[in-house]
Amino acid sequence: MIEVTNLHKGFNGEAILKGITTTFHRGKTNLIIGTSGSGKTVFLKCMLGLFTPEEGSICYDGATYSELNEQQQRELREQMGMVFQGSALFDSMTVEENVMFPLKMFTKQKKDEMLDRVHTVLDRVNLENANDKLPSEISGGMQKRVAIARAIVTQPKYLFCDEPNSGLDPKTAIVIDNLIQEITDEYDITTVINTHDMNSVMEIGEKIVFLKNGHLEWEGDKTQIFKTDNEAVTEFVYSSNLFKKVRDAQLKGL
Repeated sequence: MIEVTNLHKGFNGEAILKGITTTFHRGKTNLIIGTSGSGKTVFLKCMLGLFTPEEGSICYDGATYSELNEQQQRELREQMGMVFQGSALFDSMTVEENVMFPLKMFTKQKKDEMLDRVHTVLDRVNLENANDKLPSEISGGMQKRVAIARAIVTQPKYLFCDEPNSGLDPKTAIVIDNLIQEITDEYDITTVINTHDMNSVMEIGEKIVFLKNGHLEWEGDKTQIFKTDNEAVTEFVYSSNLFKKVRDAQLKGL
């Protein structure tokens, strides 16, 4: 579980995050949504330890990040897996080498142990016969699955995903959403997903945090988001006729 309390972060005198307080639960898919400039990316980077907030705290299963020493912070970051927007695979490395990279960086495992773990996670994300291929030789959806395999190869307690469906067709995006949710449930990970994809909200939004201008404007789940009368949320969610129809159907079924 990740507990965020009164988080403030700014750059060059401009406030970006303005007192955010929320909780992201273990074993759940927690989504951060909002328009461009709402503070989503800065919020995610604060939780990853890449940005230091000016005020407030982030607590990981009882450990407050700002109270840890440098070694303890490093150990905590090693418990975090990250799926980057665009996958961010190493072009010159094979699929197997990409997934093995965090093990080489953060563990002292022997090569056969690392290979066993790599094969396990590649099998879990349903990638077969792709070990020796380069990223350029596989599809965008397969690249995303490689990125997920790399993120979970060290068996992290926390999984962060930045726009995991970016560049994917709707059918493949649903497959990736479901895979992330399955892995979250199976490994009991605290998963936080930064997204603008309303399909993801509908599919896997077990906890949703909506940011607006650096403030936490609303939070709830994928069912509650269709019932809210918060104007900022409804404007974001129902910006297309598709979601207006979905909302009408949801309300009729209540």
